[in-house]
Order: sequence, then structure tokens, then C-alpha cells
Amino acid sequence: MLVCLKIPSFPLCSTALENVFNNNSEPESDTEWERLLKPFDIKQLQRSLNPISPSQLCKLLELPLDIPTSMELFERAGAQKGYFHSFNVYYILIDKLGAVGEFKIIDKLLKQMKEEGIVFKESLFLLIMKYYGKAGLPGQATRLLLDMWGVYSCYPTFKSYNVVLEILVAGNCPRVAPNVFYDMLSRGISPTVHTFGVVMKALCMINEVDSACSLLRDMTKHGCVPNSIIYQTLIHALSENNRVNEAMKLLEEMFLMGCEPDVQTFNDVIHGLCKASRIHEAAKLLDRMLLRGFSADALTYGYIMHGLCRMGQVDEARALLNKIPHPNTVLYNTLINGYVASGRFEEAKDLLYNNMVIAGYEPDAFTFNIMINGLCKKGYLVSALEFLNEMVMKGFEPNVITYTILINGFCKQGRLEEAAEVVNGMSAKGLSLNTVGYNCLISALCKDEKIQDALQMYGEMSSNGCKPDIYTFNSLIYGLCKNDKMEEALGLYHDMFLEGVIANTVTYNTLIHAFLGRDSIQQAFKLVDEMLFRGCPLDNITYNGLIKALCKTGAVEKGLGLFEEMLGKGIFPSINSCNILINGFCRIGKVNDALQFLRDMIHRGLTPDIVTYNCLINGLCKFGRVQEALNLFNRLQAEGIRPDAFTYNTLISRHCYEGLFNDACLLLFKGVDNGFIPNEITWSILVNYFVKGIVKRSKTFF
Repeated sequence: MLVCLKIPSFPLCSTALENVFNNNSEPESDTEWERLLKPFDIKQLQRSLNPISPSQLCKLLELPLDIPTSMELFERAGAQKGYFHSFNVYYILIDKLGAVGEFKIIDKLLKQMKEEGIVFKESLFLLIMKYYGKAGLPGQATRLLLDMWGVYSCYPTFKSYNVVLEILVAGNCPRVAPNVFYDMLSRGISPTVHTFGVVMKALCMINEVDSACSLLRDMTKHGCVPNSIIYQTLIHALSENNRVNEAMKLLEEMFLMGCEPDVQTFNDVIHGLCKASRIHEAAKLLDRMLLRGFSADALTYGYIMHGLCRMGQVDEARALLNKIPHPNTVLYNTLINGYVASGRFEEAKDLLYNNMVIAGYEPDAFTFNIMINGLCKKGYLVSALEFLNEMVMKGFEPNVITYTILINGFCKQGRLEEAAEVVNGMSAKGLSLNTVGYNCLISALCKDEKIQDALQMYGEMSSNGCKPDIYTFNSLIYGLCKNDKMEEALGLYHDMFLEGVIANTVTYNTLIHAFLGRDSIQQAFKLVDEMLFRGCPLDNITYNGLIKALCKTGAVEKGLGLFEEMLGKGIFPSINSCNILINGFCRIGKVNDALQFLRDMIHRGLTPDIVTYNCLINGLCKFGRVQEALNLFNRLQAEGIRPDAFTYNTLISRHCYEGLFNDACLLLFKGVDNGFIPNEITWSILVNYFVKGIVKRSKTFF
């Protein structure tokens, strides 16, 4: 049988191939294609009508032919009488198909191999798995591993498991990796050091650091000794999870085991120590690192400098910078940020202009943004503008972030006109507002109840290429709710989803509290149901609003039910949550229940505040239990809580109501001695009672 080749994807070589396969034409000279095909003696093959052998087909498939041509060769060869494809033929063809992601054809070829009774080898599956990994299909690689056992009767070794584990980690599927590892152990396949390293990395990626550390101890059971990579993986994870003591122990173990750490390992521990404000220990570890012959990099010094600045030890950070052989812009920025955070702006400017620039280190956008952001945070907006003008005069151009920081500063202070001037200055430089800038302005306008201006700005965003985000919608919904435009707020809430923005807890809390404020409890609970349906969790603020609304209507037991639900979901209540319920019990006359709830609250670890005691004192006074109210009054003072005007006015009012005017005055005098300043309500209570007493005595006299 003759085999003809079509090479549509290689037009420059088609003539040569036609010559090779054409009996009537002789090539003038050997071409590259002819040299490649010469070992087959194609002309002799055509004359003798000998069939192509699997080894010859392998050599043909190794040529840079396109997929259709390769498949045609494969199918024509397979159609020859008495011909059977070899494992190598399939391997080469599958390699070609995997490189271009033709996985459906690969699946068909695997089935064909099984039908033809070809013995599978692990190398083929390793090849396919790696291509699945390159294509970002970790699930398919895992499926193929399982199919090796059940479908293709090819028993994988540690090599297949290692490849799949690597693919799962690289493909961001670390949660599946431990399952694959334990399947490997259950089938009696011994893991390697590399296996343990990959699984530990996967466990660390999903914050199961304890499980990763326990595997370190299991390694010896399988005859494996940990290497540097394993220690580095665990040390990095422990440091990131603020478990620096354990990281330091592993670093010591690493030395004992003869494993050499790298600079990154030292940096991880130094970073962990600095985050824990253990700067002295970090400095000692740096010295130890240098003694061992390692060279500290910019990250090493940066972590220590940042730690010193965070603790307010800016002068020590400056001294360290002076010792660094080759500082960079980032290190200077760290120190400038330290000066700014400490309010030492002049020293920050001195470092910038008289040290950094003179030393030849070019300030970047971060340098100036740090300065301007620090000034804005301290409320020195005029100084921030002056610094902006100063940097422009020195030839440094501000960027969008610089202007956004200034806009945010003015907006937070409600100085919208000055914020608008910054926007105009920004536009004059050819810069446009970004989403963050728009959000600052929209939020400020909504707080200032200029909702129409905010909506107009929202309309401009899309036309200027800015996509509204969750902060944009939350600000607008807040503004609409504040202006009692609930229908528009709900309309905007539905528009969010059309824009591809998912509502969060803040969105729902804003709408729920707005409806509760209008006594629309049913509408509020309807939103709660929708909130839960969309997978958005209720928080303390949601529960407090709902409990308060229920207590306001007298449904305190339902409010208590919500409180218990909150506890059941692992949301620890605030003292405000408890105060709402205590006040609710007192309002419906269940003072004893309120007192019991107070005891339960203290048992749960919550500390009552003045609002707690005021609710209980008011509840006791309402029902004539003055002595118990006085006992609570004395108790709160013994606990170091200072009574306020509400406390004194409640007790004075009840004493007057009970006709105990002298006791009321005595309470007032003691309060004044303790720093209480009577307000108009206090005097009104006393004067009203005094006048009523005079009128009563006058009526009795006459």
C-alpha cells in the first residue's frame, strides 16, 4: 500500500515531499526533507509496495507535521493489512496532541490502545498528566491517575503521584492534594522526600500548618529525611501565621540536621519577629546570619527598619539605614514613612531632599504619596497641598494616587469645594479620576445629603471608563436611605447585580436598618432572607438592629431567640447586643429576667457598662424597687464605672416620686461631690416636685 503525504502547513517544503513521493520526477539535489526521509528509502518503498512499519511511522510522526497530517499518517498506516501500532507510535502521537491541547483525541487513542491490547506504561500517563497541568486542568490529571488503576490496569508509582500533587498545587487546588497523598499511602506506595514537600506546601496554602508540621515527624516512618526545601516551606508558613517561636525552633532543627537555610528563610523568621515587635531578637538573628556568611538583602533590612518605625524607634531605623552598604529607594521610603507616622514631617523632608536625592537615589511616586498621605491623615491638608506644589516645582510629577489621597483627605473633612479644586488641578494635568477618587467624592456628597450630585457623578463614571464597585453602590444606597428614598435605594440595589457587583453585609445592613427605622419590620426580614439566600452572613450589626426592632414592639422573646441564634453561629455578641435585650425586658416589666440575663452575660465574659446599669436601674425604679436600684448604683461605682446624668436623674426622680425629697437632695449632693454636674433635667425634676409640694401644702392649709 502506498502512503501519500499532504503537508498543507509547510508550503515551502511541499515541493520536496511531492518529489520524494512522486515516481516520475527526480529531485535535482538533496533537500532537508529528503535527508530526513532518506533512511526510509521512500522510492524503494513505493516501488516494492512494502508496508510502513511502526518504527518508520515513529520517525515520520517525529517530523514537524501538523495534527491533521499526523493523524492521517496514523490512520493510513493502521489500515494496512497485518499492521499493528506499537506503544511508541501512540506515545509520539499523544505527545504531539498534548502539546496543542487535543485531549479529546487523546482519550480516544487511550481507548483504542486498550481495545488493541497494548500494554500501558507509566511514562505515557506522566506525559499526559504534565500536559493537563500546562493546560490548567488539575482535575483531569487527578482523574487520569485514578483511571490508571481502574481503567487501564497500569499501576502508578510515586512518580505519577508526585506529578499530580505538583499539578494540584500549581493549579491552585491545594485542598485536593492531601486526599491524593493519603490515597497513595493507602495503596502501599512509598512517598519520597519530594512528595512530602509538595503535600506540606499544599497544607500550608490552606492554613493547615499543624497538619504540615505533623507530616514532618511522619517522614522518618517512610525512610525519608527532610531537606532544606521542606524546612523552608514550614518556616515560611509558621512565620506568616504569627507562630514565630515555632519557626525559630525549626530553624534550629534545620541547622542540627545539616540543612542549609537560604536568605529567604532568615528573612521569614526576621519578618515574623518584627511583626511580633521583637526587634531586638530580629537584630540578633541578622547578626547570626551575617556570621554564617550570608549577605542580607534589602528585604532583611526593610523588615527590621519597618519594625523599628512601627514601634516609634525611628532614630534607630535611621542609624540602621546609615549602616546599610547599598540602600535603595524602598528602604528610604520605609524610613520616610516612619518619620511621617511619628509626625516628624520636617525630618522626613530633610531625609528626602538632603540625603536620598543627594545620594543619587531617585524618589518615586510612593515617596511623595507617603508624605502627602501622612499629612492628610494628620489633618494638615494645607501643608499637603504645599508639599504637592513643592514637588512639582522640583520636577517630580504627581500621579493619580497622589491626587486621590488629597481628594480623600478633603472629603473626609467635608471640604467638598477644595476637593473639587484638586479634581480640576488633576484634570489640567491630563489625569482622570479613578474609581477610588469617584468613591471618595460620592461618599462625601451622600454624607452631606447632596444625593442628586452624587447620582450625577455616578452617571459620569462609566462614560469616563470607571466601573462602579461595591463601595460606590454602598455609598449611594446609604445616601438614598438617609434621604428617605427607599424605592430608589432598592432599585440601585437591584442594579448592582446587573453591573456584576455582589452586595455585601454593609449593603444589606444599610437597607435593613433603614427599613427598621421606618418600622417596616417585614420588609427588613425579607431582606434578611435574601441576604442569607445569596450567601451573605449576618453580623453583629444586623442582629443588633433586628433584636432592637423586636424589643421595641415588645417581642423580647423573639429578640432573645435571635440572640441565641447569633451565639450558635459563633458570633460573639457585643455589650450593645446585651443592653438592647436588658432594656427590652425592663420595658415590659420583666426586670428579674433582665437581672438573670445580666448574670448570664457576665458568665459569658462580657463586662457590663453604664448603659447596662442604667437600663436595670430605670427598670427597677419604674416598679418601685428603689432599694435594689440603689444597690446596683453602689455596685457599679465599686466596679469603677462612673454614673452619668441619666443614672442620677433616674434615681432622683424616683425618690421624689416616692416622697423622699431629702434623700433625693442627699443623692444630688453626693453626686456633685463625685464630679456629677446636674443638667436641666435634674433641676426640672427637683423644681417640679418642690412646686407640687408647695401647691399640695397650700391646698391642705386652706
